[in-house]
Amino acid sequence: MKIYLVAGELSGDILGVGLMRALRARHPEVRFRGIGGPRMIAEGLDSLYPLETLSVMGLVEVLKHLPGLIRVRRHLKRDALAWQPDAMVGIDAPDFNLGLERQLREAGIATAHYVSPSVWAWRQGRVKGIARSVDAMLTFLPFEAAFYARHRVPVAFVGHPLADELPLANDRQAARHALGLDAERPVLAVLPGSRGNEIRFLGATFLAAAEQLMESVDGLQLVIPAASAARRGELEALLAEHPRLAGRVLLIDGRSREAMVASDAVLLASGTAALEAMLCHRPMVVAYKMAPATHWLARHMVKTEWISLPNLIARETLVPELIQHAATPQAIAAALAQWLDDVAARQAMETRFATLHATLQRGASERAAEAVLAVAARRTLPGEPSEDAVGAVAGGESGGEDKGRGERQ
Repeated sequence: MKIYLVAGELSGDILGVGLMRALRARHPEVRFRGIGGPRMIAEGLDSLYPLETLSVMGLVEVLKHLPGLIRVRRHLKRDALAWQPDAMVGIDAPDFNLGLERQLREAGIATAHYVSPSVWAWRQGRVKGIARSVDAMLTFLPFEAAFYARHRVPVAFVGHPLADELPLANDRQAARHALGLDAERPVLAVLPGSRGNEIRFLGATFLAAAEQLMESVDGLQLVIPAASAARRGELEALLAEHPRLAGRVLLIDGRSREAMVASDAVLLASGTAALEAMLCHRPMVVAYKMAPATHWLARHMVKTEWISLPNLIARETLVPELIQHAATPQAIAAALAQWLDDVAARQAMETRFATLHATLQRGASERAAEAVLAVAARRTLPGEPSEDAVGAVAGGESGGEDKGRGERQ
């Protein structure tokens, strides 16, 4: 068996190596070729280009590198057609991979795409091009699978690798002990984001909200994970402007999951961190600010009622979302106080999140391998969503068409 794999960034390299191991467990003599990173290469991938070749972010950067990216895609097409794999799998990097997948599929090679782009949220018309590009879409989340089923695109819901990685039971007290936090006092984890712009837009607001919260929550401890050395420097500068927080804040390098497990509640920027907090089973408040022009554009383009993954997965408002002008220190502090003051509500949400965690913990790599093998053999995909799931997402979208233009986006 021969499988052509194209990963575009570090996260794709991690997904790719899990898929490769699961495929090799079923076909020990399988061979891999394409593009991947150090993990995939160590697992046996014959990589034609460095992983960084496709890791181009931002409009200006993409335009500058476009001629080179086109040459790479043409080369990969020629190479795959000469090698004649049983299937080609694009791992994320949809702007690059979907075009390559379409060209190879038109030439008779079975194709799959692992990690859905956010087509359900904006530019939904892209689903027509995706249908022409892939024999299967492998999704992390059930509402994504239902979206594709509704549009008659073959799909397999494989579950989320993070859900496989994080345990269904965790120990709050052990995490507090490991971080040196007082086990008897309340803890708030604050994650203002991993990018400089997020710290710039959210950092001061989050710290001001924490100051207000301390007035009503006795003994509150803050733990703030810094995503990098640069983010730590920015956070230290902000903390110097909030002397009232002195002695109440633990600033740590990384260890964000440990900080969330140790907490009673989490304040975070929208993004993958919201999914991680859900998988740590911790109530949260999601807040986000962006440049005014970006916010205006998002309001008019995004077609979904929610922005945070816990709410999207549940298809209901489980956690507060405070976006742009709604993300004031007063509003954030008030929303957090509801979690910190109400033990029963907090415990109920932890139980709900544990249930959602279990639905996503499906052995993603193994299920993805099953789907790829089905594509290669031209069989019906395993794990297609039920009609109930399709109906649920259709109902959610009908409300999202109007609501998606509101302030929440």
